Amino acid sequence: MDFTVEGKIYRNGSFEQACLGIEKGKIIEIKKTLKGDTHLNVGTKLIIPAGVDLHVHFRDPGFPHKEDFSTGSTAAAFGGISCVFDMPNTQPQTISTQTLRDKTHLASQKSCVDFGLYAAVSDENIGRLAELSTLCAGFKIFLGSSTHSLRLSPQNLRVALVETNRTKKITLLHAEDEHCLKANKGLEHSLVDHLRCRSAECEEAAVRAIIQNSYDLSSPIHICHLSSCEGFEALRKRPTNMSVGVTPHHLFLDVHSLNTKPAFYKVNPPIRSSFDRDTLWYGINNKLIDIFESDHAPHTEEEKNVDFDNAPSGVPGVETLYPLFLAAMKKGQLTLDTLLALLCEKPAQLLRLSKGKIEIGRDADFIVVDLKKTEVITAEHLHSKCGWTPFEGFPAVFPTMLFIRGEKVIDDHQILVKQGFGKCVGV
Repeated sequence: MDFTVEGKIYRNGSFEQACLGIEKGKIIEIKKTLKGDTHLNVGTKLIIPAGVDLHVHFRDPGFPHKEDFSTGSTAAAFGGISCVFDMPNTQPQTISTQTLRDKTHLASQKSCVDFGLYAAVSDENIGRLAELSTLCAGFKIFLGSSTHSLRLSPQNLRVALVETNRTKKITLLHAEDEHCLKANKGLEHSLVDHLRCRSAECEEAAVRAIIQNSYDLSSPIHICHLSSCEGFEALRKRPTNMSVGVTPHHLFLDVHSLNTKPAFYKVNPPIRSSFDRDTLWYGINNKLIDIFESDHAPHTEEEKNVDFDNAPSGVPGVETLYPLFLAAMKKGQLTLDTLLALLCEKPAQLLRLSKGKIEIGRDADFIVVDLKKTEVITAEHLHSKCGWTPFEGFPAVFPTMLFIRGEKVIDDHQILVKQGFGKCVGV
């Protein structure tokens, strides 16, 4: 056996003092006592699955001054995320076999964590999705305009969903209705203006259109970053193959409490009211929300520190995703079972990964955590290239160690692997 790790391991709903036996990157045994070529005892610290973030924008290629696969994956690793899935609205857009090959090569040279790539669905490439599916983990459809996005015409939604369904791969959707966005469009001077221009009705209309056009399909369909009560209510009638994700910024922030530097909190869909936020938490704790996702979408401080109307939308979040929810769990806002289901098990299931759970036969992807140690989030201690966070001052529990495929990646605030350690998955 290559390696054994001993500690308080979470499996089958409870902690037990036990050992993981690891060989060739996989968990091969879980027993009270094991000895391998190398043995690590983490004492009373907890061993839980590493997270899977199915929604990041690492801005690479095209915008490396904001982020790249090296800095973005380093941030993910320090946050306990072993695998990320990158969105296609880079430059060039990831919409062809060539752009997918080029981006895979780029990420393979830079990423410190495992990764997958999505292809964008456009009006022009609908007929080539079967070919693209051999090179991507899934597809992304933008129904409303967002940062650098390639929007799909609404009349092509049904055709696009039928075609992605043929590939058996997941389709993720940015659910904001473009007609509604255009009808509300106007100058924006504040977060309240942004909320008015991207109203909850725009999200609700898009969600209803997606449900209407996917009623008879079987492949996974995922609604990204749900943000409103209206969108949530519309999803109560969703088909069984449809999942829904929520972000920390829609769960921990509300539009009326953000009085300083409002442009830094500008994001699509927008930060909404405390009522919307409470509705999402209700959905989490009543098993009506399926996924936690960061929607990590960094911009530099210089780009954000401009007039509100000219500021780009998007906030960073991959490094703080898991730590924020671990701290929320300590406060009783959710259970550990719920956290692990939404951040580890369900994303791995949707992307057909051998990750997300401490179980024999799965990848040895796990974190070591000291739940007694709560820290305050500060941008200066984070690793994204953008250099700021919307969660400055929030409580968090960061992992002390991260293992990916049995390799120690993070230990005592140090990264131990080189760029290119991460493998492409989900293809």
